[in-house]
Amino acid sequence: MKTFLSIIAGFTIALSFYSCAPNSESANSSKPKARGSIGEIIIVIDSVKWNGPVGDELKDIFQSDIPGMIRSEAKFNVLTVDPRAMTRMLKMSNNLIYVTTFDDKGSASQAINSQFSKESKEKAMNDPSMYSLRIEDEYAVGQEVLYLFGNTEEELIKNLRKNGDRLANLFEVRERGRLEKIILARKNTAAASEAKKNLGIQINVPASYQVAKSENNFLWVRQPTPTANRADISLFFYETDYTAEEQTFPANILALRDSVAGKHIFGDPEDPTSFMISEKQIPPAFRNMQINDNFTTEIRGSWKTNNISMGGSYLGYLMVDEEKGKLYYMEGFVFYPNEVHRDALREIETILLNTDVSWTDEGS
Repeated sequence: MKTFLSIIAGFTIALSFYSCAPNSESANSSKPKARGSIGEIIIVIDSVKWNGPVGDELKDIFQSDIPGMIRSEAKFNVLTVDPRAMTRMLKMSNNLIYVTTFDDKGSASQAINSQFSKESKEKAMNDPSMYSLRIEDEYAVGQEVLYLFGNTEEELIKNLRKNGDRLANLFEVRERGRLEKIILARKNTAAASEAKKNLGIQINVPASYQVAKSENNFLWVRQPTPTANRADISLFFYETDYTAEEQTFPANILALRDSVAGKHIFGDPEDPTSFMISEKQIPPAFRNMQINDNFTTEIRGSWKTNNISMGGSYLGYLMVDEEKGKLYYMEGFVFYPNEVHRDALREIETILLNTDVSWTDEGS
């Protein structure tokens, strides 16, 4: 480890986050497989530092609330461990973050600092912007280990504040990738066929989902066997013509969402008053992005039925395909009373971000 950290001078901050590391599973086959649930991060840090300003920044990055929800839920399930209490089992965790500052003389931080060579500490001292080192498969195959450090707390806090979104995104992307391998190992070909036929898009839905409703320009698929340990998750897809930029404005996205859901989604199909509407108590959160070169707006919020018999959370994407002149709205919503929705929303995100609205049948 010291040898590796001694060559930290050869790495840039950008490289530490975005370099494409080779597949090390075969090279490190003698190592055990990493373990841990999706969305779990273990932060190895002195308890005093965790309960101070550095910990406040880390909590803001990894434990801030998921936007648009009525009930407070953190983005990640974060566990903290004293560096002196690290066991072989803990070192095999999927996501490990070591946090320290080189001016901290406490024994807990010194346990981390001892892994850095004199040369690497001097390099960090001469370059205050250097604050992170990413290592894959350090103790186990399939593992992400991130070192966050600084000469002083003030220096580390400054870098955490500047790069917080990048740090959170690193683990968001990683956890989606892990989840994708699990839930999309087997896909529902019937749902994919309906999406191609009725909407002209390509979707990847787990085999456990079933088609609930399919008609021109609309598809609803659902996980049909929710249990006490499994949320009731539904996905729906809608397609219409793209005629004006105003269609992508937040108020119009919400109006489109309520129009589609109100027409097609009912808590009780026998009760016409049980159609779905958006919860207005907490305004939904919007975020613009590019997905496969298509302008996309993400919307996160809460829903309820008009007769207030059911409610939950939802995550949707409005996507524009200017070349095809089409506007697509896709959403996943969760019904899981009195339980955490974070894992279900991550599953929805993983599935929806695997949708290709630019698909054509040319050459097929």
